[in-house]
Amino acid sequence: MQELPKPWFDLDGYRRTRLLEARYEAELARRFLDEGLTRNAAGKAYQAWKALVAAFAAENRDKLKDVFKGVVRLRGNRVINKVDWIIALMPSNALKRVSQVIGGDINVYTNLAIMLHQYQYNGPDKQGILSQYWDDESAKADIVQLLSVIDRLLREKGI
Repeated sequence: MQELPKPWFDLDGYRRTRLLEARYEAELARRFLDEGLTRNAAGKAYQAWKALVAAFAAENRDKLKDVFKGVVRLRGNRVINKVDWIIALMPSNALKRVSQVIGGDINVYTNLAIMLHQYQYNGPDKQGILSQYWDDESAKADIVQLLSVIDRLLREKGI
């Protein structure tokens, strides 16, 4: 087991590791789909997307530092730039803002990933209150679409 590189020490190593993580999480999502575990597949697709966005965030650090300003104090009183903390943890509540700064497919498909994340926790909901998906089949279609986009973006990065 290799420790995840810290982006404030090794930004490129961090980026590469997150791209590989995205690939592995996407593979698990496919396995879950094959087993009929749609909600679990949604969770893994979301994790794959989050890892992919983190890798793209590392590539777009210069743009992101204008949005995520300031510093964060870590254990032991170590201080790092907030942008590096965001890139390292990619908190779910920052995912949309990060994707807007990156733009393109990352921004567009982040919306889909967030809806799948809601579905993972709440399941289908015909009233559309707790989840945008009325049934498992509609969620499955979006999982397949998100995995397809992840595959394409990973191929473009040589992964």
